[in-house]
Amino acid sequence: MAKLKTIQIQASMGSGCLISSDIRGHKVTIDQPKPAGGDDSAPSPLEYFLFSLGGCIASIGRIVAKQQKIDLRGMDVQVTGEMNPAGLMGANTDDPVGFKRIDVQAEINADLSDTEKQAFLDEVCRRCPVHDNLHGTAKLSHGLSPETEVA
Repeated sequence: MAKLKTIQIQASMGSGCLISSDIRGHKVTIDQPKPAGGDDSAPSPLEYFLFSLGGCIASIGRIVAKQQKIDLRGMDVQVTGEMNPAGLMGANTDDPVGFKRIDVQAEINADLSDTEKQAFLDEVCRRCPVHDNLHGTAKLSHGLSPETEVA
């Protein structure tokens, strides 16, 4: 069995909506738009979620292009998520709390036909960990940190 790689982050929130993390020396913040109670000083968690999908697809695109000896001059990835916010606000709804639909559109700047570009994108998405996780392959759990449990 292959050795597993562990990636871990810690997100910290104070009294407002601003959430911060120091990821390998990179300061990252999350906020909410003003109508949602935030200061609109950073992207929301859902925007980062979609960005992580687009960023992962582009990153894997670079790897695949190098392996396939494709001169990939650039790649723009647009990710659009559609959701009903009722559930996250606590309302009863038959819709999922998360995105109902996520669409990825890629513009690939390489000397490939449209058919070749589609095959390239299919391979990239097949190898993208974030794309894979959206298909529900990761086991997800949640619980309290040991120091926050009540004795």
